Amino acid sequence: MKRPPTIGSAVDRGLAPFRGRRAAHLLPKARFGGPIPWVIAVMVALTVLAAGGALALSNMVSSARGDLEGSATVQVIEPDADARQAKAAVVVDLLAQDPAVVGFRAVPEAEVAELLEPWLGGGEGMEAVPLPALIDVELRDGTGAAELQRIEAALQDAAPGSRIDSQAQFLAPVLSALRALQWMALAMIFLLAFTGAAAVWLASRNVLGGNRDTIEIVHLLGGNDDQIARVFQRSILFDAVAGGMLGLVTGALAITLMARRFAALDSGMVAGGSLSALDWAILALVPLFAVGIAVYTARMTVIQALRKML
Repeated sequence: MKRPPTIGSAVDRGLAPFRGRRAAHLLPKARFGGPIPWVIAVMVALTVLAAGGALALSNMVSSARGDLEGSATVQVIEPDADARQAKAAVVVDLLAQDPAVVGFRAVPEAEVAELLEPWLGGGEGMEAVPLPALIDVELRDGTGAAELQRIEAALQDAAPGSRIDSQAQFLAPVLSALRALQWMALAMIFLLAFTGAAAVWLASRNVLGGNRDTIEIVHLLGGNDDQIARVFQRSILFDAVAGGMLGLVTGALAITLMARRFAALDSGMVAGGSLSALDWAILALVPLFAVGIAVYTARMTVIQALRKML
């Protein structure tokens, strides 16, 4: 069937190809507006927070493992002070001869008392409790559980009441919990991406329904599905960019505030979770991914709906 002469001559005069400003004028301003930029801003802000938390936890775990790798502590538990000092001297001689030990340091009793003071208190409370002798040990790389068991057996034979604890094994449950939190943060990122795509899908369907008659006329004028989809892509692009930038700024400010709060704790493990320049660069990419997901979702939604509509 041939096109009506009026429409045919209009297409020949330049209504096709249907794109650019001509497309924007033929279709009404299909600005998504409304809540969509704000929804995208919230999604991006939460994603930046979740991604920043995941990166901070990853840095914290890596830093803690690096600091604790090959570190161990020997405890000499003996109520009598003189006997404790004698056993500590025996332990020091044994560690000096062990091939798996790179170095060690006997912790002064005053330092041990200072470490325990928050729990035991000072003065008479500290004197009533016999303090163990502590020796910090640095082991060679690759020292495993079998080597630790061998060293502990030798310590028990030479100085009964002595034990060696690997700091990495001692904090393994803490590091495992941090890893679990990191995976939860990553799962939240994917959930937020899905939620943002669903919001764009609903908005696209709503805008298409409100412009059905105009779209049918545009089809008669020579516009195809791909050209019409570009109009909606352009609309969601502006909203997604505005919402993404607002969400990035909000999320970055929240991360900075949280970082200052945690820095006030003055904890060595927490300090290892600070974000590097590369981490901030990764966070800056979050709005780009949000814009890409929004534009792609809008395009696919519009094209599929047009195929069913016309």
